Amino acid sequence: MRIGKFNYIQQLKLHNEKALMYVIDEYGGLIMSIIRKHLFGLPERQEECFDDVLLKIWQNISDFDESKNTFKNWAAAIAKYRAIDYLRQYQREPVMVDIEDTPIAREDGVLAKLIEQEISKEVETMLACLNPSDKELFLKLYVNEQSLEEISRETGLKKEVLYNRVSRGKKKIRKQYSA
Repeated sequence: MRIGKFNYIQQLKLHNEKALMYVIDEYGGLIMSIIRKHLFGLPERQEECFDDVLLKIWQNISDFDESKNTFKNWAAAIAKYRAIDYLRQYQREPVMVDIEDTPIAREDGVLAKLIEQEISKEVETMLACLNPSDKELFLKLYVNEQSLEEISRETGLKKEVLYNRVSRGKKKIRKQYSA
């Protein structure tokens, strides 16, 4: 039997697969455009949703009433509401992305350079309240991770003096950020 625009609904109700193929050929573009409109942010779920819409049409064709609506509008409504259901379902799931797999991370360490620049700016802003010698002390101690013994040998200052300068510097920084 040949499936056409006059008998495809009747054939769908009889669960003729050729009628479903007619629906795909005739209304597949419309259904997919509705799905894409709602799931534009989830392109990997669009085909799955399309298949689900066709399944819903196949399972619920007995509920279709030609006197209330056209098949085109009925199928479009199913597509819209299935796409919205998919959107609700998959927006709740957190997406885990490994930052090392991102394109920016792979391009010659661009990401690492950007992060380093951002941290440098923040450190400079934080240490702006200190005098130049204390700023240098903090950089050696916390950025370069030198020990107080190394800094003491390098600068010729006693460890007790360095402890006092670090303590006063920390108070200045706290005061700057608490105000």
